[in-house]
Amino acid sequence: MTLRGRLTAAFLVVVLGPVLLGALFVASTLAAVDRSRSTERLAVAASTVRTSVDALCQQLRATADAVALTADPAVAAAQLVGRGLAAAVLITDVAGQVTYISPGAPSTPWQDCAGSAEGTNGGSNRGSAGPVRALAAQVDLHDRAGTRLGTVTAAQLVDPAFVARLAAVTGVAVTLLDSGASAARVTHTTESRDVRDAVLAAAVGVRGEQVTETNEGRYVRRLGPSDAQPLPLVLSVPSERPPGLHATLLGVVVLAGLLAVLTAWRLARVTTRPLAELAGAVDRVAQGDLTARVPVRSRDELGRLAAAFNRMTRETGSYVAALTSNRDQLRGHLAVLGDTLASTHDLQRILRVILRSAIGATGARAGAVLLVETGGVLVAQCTEGLDGRWPAEEADGSQTLRVPVGVGVVGEVAATGEPQRGRTESTEAPTGEPRCRTYVAVPFAAPAGGAAATLGGPSGSVDEAGAAAALGVLALYDRLGADEFDDDDLATLRTFAGHAAVAVDNVRVHEEAQRLSLTDPLTGLWNYRYLRESIRREVERASRFGRMLSVLALDLDRFKDVNDTYGHAAGDTVLAEFARRVRGEIREVDLAFRQGGEEFVLLLPETDARGAAIVAERLGAAVRDTPIAVEAYAGPVLVTVSVGIAVFPDHGSTGREVLEAADDALYAAKAAGRDTYRVAEVRSDLPTREIPVLACAVSPPDGLPRAGQPVQASREPGGPARSDPAAGVPESSLAGPAHARPDSADDTPDSATGAARAGPDAARPGPGGGASSGPHPPRQSRGR
Repeated sequence: MTLRGRLTAAFLVVVLGPVLLGALFVASTLAAVDRSRSTERLAVAASTVRTSVDALCQQLRATADAVALTADPAVAAAQLVGRGLAAAVLITDVAGQVTYISPGAPSTPWQDCAGSAEGTNGGSNRGSAGPVRALAAQVDLHDRAGTRLGTVTAAQLVDPAFVARLAAVTGVAVTLLDSGASAARVTHTTESRDVRDAVLAAAVGVRGEQVTETNEGRYVRRLGPSDAQPLPLVLSVPSERPPGLHATLLGVVVLAGLLAVLTAWRLARVTTRPLAELAGAVDRVAQGDLTARVPVRSRDELGRLAAAFNRMTRETGSYVAALTSNRDQLRGHLAVLGDTLASTHDLQRILRVILRSAIGATGARAGAVLLVETGGVLVAQCTEGLDGRWPAEEADGSQTLRVPVGVGVVGEVAATGEPQRGRTESTEAPTGEPRCRTYVAVPFAAPAGGAAATLGGPSGSVDEAGAAAALGVLALYDRLGADEFDDDDLATLRTFAGHAAVAVDNVRVHEEAQRLSLTDPLTGLWNYRYLRESIRREVERASRFGRMLSVLALDLDRFKDVNDTYGHAAGDTVLAEFARRVRGEIREVDLAFRQGGEEFVLLLPETDARGAAIVAERLGAAVRDTPIAVEAYAGPVLVTVSVGIAVFPDHGSTGREVLEAADDALYAAKAAGRDTYRVAEVRSDLPTREIPVLACAVSPPDGLPRAGQPVQASREPGGPARSDPAAGVPESSLAGPAHARPDSADDTPDSATGAARAGPDAARPGPGGGASSGPHPPRQSRGR
């Protein structure tokens, strides 16, 4: 049998087998699903019928009880029948004689809710096989002494309307039989005439609550009579299977078989033709004809195989020439790559690309790029292949290559600025460098006249001879395929070292320029440009995490008098010293800015109005209590500071609004006599939300709300009440500066009045009693 025939047969088996199995599975699954859903519908309908009949029986019992409890049962019966609570009421005496029956009462038998049939004379007609005319509930009639006087029976008519209501409630067809013993006679039904006989015939053989199926595709179930449901009923629902299902599945199978035969023949022909062509081309190549080609007729696996064969024959002819020129081409491409990498600012990535390129160009097994850091120590920035090369006593799994300048091979290269290559002896003591047999190390320094020197950045120092000191060293270890690194390898490594020097210099220039663009040169604080970016970022973070952000606007009081009296140089000294004191009074996560002139701004993340007021008090005390010494003047300069406080989101929904609110509060502090602080007024147009407060919380004497645990108030002898800082403040907060720790000694009436303006919404509950440190985005420098 040929390959084409085998492929055709295999395709037919693979395709037609699942189609047949799928058709059988679909037919059986649809039948099972249809029966399951119909059974479930009948079960729900049966439950609904029981519930409806039980509710009707309870209504009839309540009606009979109401008649039995009245002094005039006949009048009460007429009223209840008139209200529609029952179709008729029957009253009998102890002897069973009828004393009252409602006019127009339905004829007997009445089916008792307890399961027996009642006659008009009050007797039980259990053996009656006639149709059920009404559903009744019976109770005993007693006098005031408890003596039984007879019975009261309330009945509800069972007619076609009653059966139709049951069918409407359940959503299925309902049939009421003459009695529970036979299914041959029907009292009332909602079945159509076409299926009525088939449903009744199927109901005869049903036992209990089983479900059976008729030939017309309907599912039938018997219901009652029983204690809970005294009516003999038959429920049925139509099948949901689509008509002609089996014929449709058979047609699908036949059509799939025809399409499978045609498709198998076509695929076998398309598959075997390229294989025959490929076999012929392989024979020609085996005979030495490297010009043999296979036609590529498609883009599938066979087409890719033919294209790969053609590519293999083409590349085989040029393989020898490519080997001879590969090394020179690699050096040229790496030089272009180095020029491109020198323009980026990701130092770690640049150095790693340069190291890997150098290892690939020279055939080294391992290497490292080291930069000179503060203290005259070479520290590896990136390494390749150094695992397992450390001395046994230093192989702790976390070894970092650190070599002092002037020690070892790389240290001497960095100190002298001269490259070295050679071989190490096994008897030589290790100097902290990895073990190796051969090595080559080349220093690299900042380009002459680099921009970093113009900016005053840390791009490298200049020695007495005018030569730039080394920025680092590029070292490779253990060359493959040769005893030692040769001069060509040294020249190649010099090229990569030059690229590394340019990259390091560019990155440091970029970092220094970025730092200078965001900091104030006089005070070292962040400038107004970074203030706009930071307040937007902090407001977004506070809004996202539901935290508070306090903004403090600071202004040195009568600073113009300092400049006019002592000169602008003294004013610069005062500004620099003020910035230093501000940095000493805030947390690590807080941000300090010089907005311009003598105006400063503080951003205190996760700090409420109380914490901001405490910071304002400390800042005012730090400036007021210690005058600033100015050189060339006899006495120190006395200055004070006014502070305006605003809190997000109480005083603004955006960074600009909060900053403007803090500025307005600063003007209020100025108007209040300076050397104080004021909290901004809460805006009425801002949305507010209720913040839960502990039931045991005690308001502090100053009226400012606090976040966190309650603070116990204490009173010193002869002094006003103050709050205990240790209560409600963690021990960690007492160790260092924390914005939520009050300093009761510095509380003044002005500060208490200004802080009280923040309102009850100025505080937010949180651990630590007020301000707390939280996550903060990384910054290049602290600007201090």
